[in-house]
Amino acid sequence: MGKSLNEIAKELKGAKHIIKAKDESISDVKVQLIYAFNGTGKTRLSREFKELVAPKSDPEAEDTELVSKKIIYYNAFTEDLFYWDNDLVNDIEPKLIIQPNIFTKWIFEDQGQDGRIIENFQHYTDDKLTPHFNAPYTIEDSGREKRIPAFTEVTFSYERGNDERSDNIKISKGEESCFIWSVFYSLLEQVVNVLNVPDVSDRETDQFDHLEYVFIDDPVSSLDDNRLIELAVNLAQLIKESKSDLKFVITTHNPLFYNVLHNEFKKAAFKKYFLKKDEDGEYNLEAQSNDSPFSYHLFLKAEIEKSIKTEGIQKYHFNFLRNILEKTSTFLGYENWAELLPKTEDGKTNPYESRIINISSHSKHSAVEIIELTDNDKRVLAYLLKEIKKNHKFKNWEGDI
Repeated sequence: MGKSLNEIAKELKGAKHIIKAKDESISDVKVQLIYAFNGTGKTRLSREFKELVAPKSDPEAEDTELVSKKIIYYNAFTEDLFYWDNDLVNDIEPKLIIQPNIFTKWIFEDQGQDGRIIENFQHYTDDKLTPHFNAPYTIEDSGREKRIPAFTEVTFSYERGNDERSDNIKISKGEESCFIWSVFYSLLEQVVNVLNVPDVSDRETDQFDHLEYVFIDDPVSSLDDNRLIELAVNLAQLIKESKSDLKFVITTHNPLFYNVLHNEFKKAAFKKYFLKKDEDGEYNLEAQSNDSPFSYHLFLKAEIEKSIKTEGIQKYHFNFLRNILEKTSTFLGYENWAELLPKTEDGKTNPYESRIINISSHSKHSAVEIIELTDNDKRVLAYLLKEIKKNHKFKNWEGDI
């Protein structure tokens, strides 16, 4: 039976871990790792979880001081705190604007962590790509002086290493996401280090004493695989270094990110789940019990097989099939996933079969999207999956991630 996201959030908040020892005991779960497809509702889940931990009706949640906060989170709303001023009038100085909030105020002004943010950002991008934070200054706005606070604007330059540099660069969307993650991660490093001091009176600040949860939704999935693996390993290492009662919930749609975290946490007490959205709009949080990482392509194969068996084939199942083909072709060294499709008698791929996969799985073909699948479309999907399994010797999916 499906649940609402609020019920899923309550389940995560109340999660307990049974320690199997001579005297069985129960403790809170330190880390909960959740895989879900894009569009399932991960960001909405993070908001529901935040409202459970610190509801808006709670006076503490309305407090503007960091010291009262029970949860910090990274999600799409975090990225919304940063936006570009493209200097459309002069077109010479694009800058990333930081909307003031208690977290950025603390990390920039109170702790002076801008240097650490730059280090983290350059580590995952390019050591010559340099952010520059503004000092406070005054401008004239509609005849009045307007004060621009420090650390509310960021410009970027590229240091060429020969006393030359390119100023006022507008960085890519992936680099922008990486910069925002670096801000959050630098805060998280400080949180863990402060709370690791067991005696509250010995801590350098009391700002984090009420923190209970960290919720992280899909950090920087735009990184290349090597950098993404490194980010996941570093995040896992930081979490494992956390000795306080701080608890972590991590959601992702990226199977590589999920697998790396799974492998990093598997010797620790953590729980892993698969979040699924039902056709009726309700959700299922399926606990995963085995010790294997996420065989993503096998899961997709099983989902298609289930849809065939129950006569519930939808357009998105073609997207699943294309995903399987892309990952398999990369693994086998083919240049194009269509090379894995069954061949006709003349050794060529049936153009209809590759076209139906393209049209049904990519929004860029929206002008010619199929509104409703025909019986023949469904037959083709079943045929293609059967041939691909036979030709490339897929093993069966056991049902667990």
